[in-house]
Amino acid sequence: MPTVTRFLFETIERTLGEFATGIQAAVPKLLTGLVFLAIAYVGIKLLTRALRRTLDAVYPADQGLVVDLGVTIASVFLWFGVALALLNIFGMGEIAASLGTAAGFVALGVSYALSNMIADTVAGVYLLRDPDFNPGDEVKADPVTGTVESIELRKTRFRNTDGDVVVVANRDVEKKWTRLAADDAAEAPA
Repeated sequence: MPTVTRFLFETIERTLGEFATGIQAAVPKLLTGLVFLAIAYVGIKLLTRALRRTLDAVYPADQGLVVDLGVTIASVFLWFGVALALLNIFGMGEIAASLGTAAGFVALGVSYALSNMIADTVAGVYLLRDPDFNPGDEVKADPVTGTVESIELRKTRFRNTDGDVVVVANRDVEKKWTRLAADDAAEAPA
């Protein structure tokens, strides 16, 4: 019986010793990771704040959606990079490389699946920036002729001559539209 007790005691002692050694080896990586995370947090906050100020200077106040979209996309990419670097610090470089590759393939699939939405958003940014296309303008776009009610990131609302609100995808509006002169608007067919 003393042999079983001694064996059990030695096994517990060896396990605790290996556990303590593992913790001692992990503490520098953990501290390095925490310092990196703190620096990354401050860096990303400063970068996104600078990006927001720059985009606020470029876009008027009524186009805050474009600014928010730009800052959010940049923030997601930066935090994803931080996560990959953190995995590398913790000694999981192969997992970080695999995750980066998989994220690339997922992004490719998502961009293909959302290609129309992305086309609408890009066209919406162009329409919002266009000085000749504003709410209140009389415009002839492919499916509709009327007054521009509102321009959003993905769609534009028109009020036709019958008084109905017609919603058109920005990719369709951006393809071909014509701003009508005041005289042409009165004669334009619905």
